[in-house]
Amino acid sequence: MKFYPLKFEPILKERLWGGTRLQHVLGKSIPNDITGESWELSGVSGDVSIVVQGELAGTSLQQLIDEYPVELLGQSVFERFGTEFPILIKFIDAQQDLSIQLHPNDDLAKKRHNSFGKTEMWYVMDADKDASLIVGFNRDVTKEEYMDSLESDRLLELLNYERVSEGDTFFINTGKIHAIGAGVLLAEIQQTSDITYRVFDFNRKDKNGNLRELHTDLALDAIDYEKKEDFKVSYPKEADAINPMVDCPYFKTNFVNLSKNLEQDLSQRDSFTIYMCVDGSVNVGNEFGSSLVKKGETVLITANSNRVSLRTDGAKLLEVTI
Repeated sequence: MKFYPLKFEPILKERLWGGTRLQHVLGKSIPNDITGESWELSGVSGDVSIVVQGELAGTSLQQLIDEYPVELLGQSVFERFGTEFPILIKFIDAQQDLSIQLHPNDDLAKKRHNSFGKTEMWYVMDADKDASLIVGFNRDVTKEEYMDSLESDRLLELLNYERVSEGDTFFINTGKIHAIGAGVLLAEIQQTSDITYRVFDFNRKDKNGNLRELHTDLALDAIDYEKKEDFKVSYPKEADAINPMVDCPYFKTNFVNLSKNLEQDLSQRDSFTIYMCVDGSVNVGNEFGSSLVKKGETVLITANSNRVSLRTDGAKLLEVTI
């Protein structure tokens, strides 16, 4: 199958904490002013991405994988994950603080939910002055101290706050307590999973006046209670080069800072390639066609592509593979 670079219809999600940056900064046609997430590339059941352009327009990602698994995913990816698309790509706009949460590891998620765990990374695209994220604890804590802090409404005293600005990147491994803070717009790359354990939500109520569900008991055995400095990603930003950012068992992400055209040989890469445009615009082409990708858009290059051309006067991309 001759797969040209594939763009998909964004799947927009209303969230209690969402805002309007997905429209004002990224040009999305949001349904309301509390739109928190744009799922750019998803194989999650019930939220499967649909091709938006070219002769395959209207075809779902899952249909394409079912019919052309090796051509789209790559042999090694198919052998490991079958026909399940292994990662989920999002843009997230936090107008308010997200809940304090964490995600279980693969073993616990499989046992409890028949799901993958959720390792993820964040790339900050825009942030208000003094905006911050919560990542981990500010000291080692015991399970008993953690429980006492919940019961006495003092959890925030134990958490580590990180001020952020454009380009800051964070790797959130399973078990790490975390939250995106108000005033942050970011790109998120994660394992395909929607398993989240919410442990504190600032006592907010939803539009129906109800407190949102917490997962206190489920979280207890999933939390990493140690203070660790393993979350901030330091990466090179060399112009017109592929700069490594994150390399983990679930995905590999590179930073591509373009001032001119760049050609890449993909013939030895046994995986699909995703480009998230986080600034500027770029024409992404392979041997089967091309697609213009603007800031806030995402494109999929299938595994049977041997080359890719990135043609631009200036763009910043996140390149994601398995």
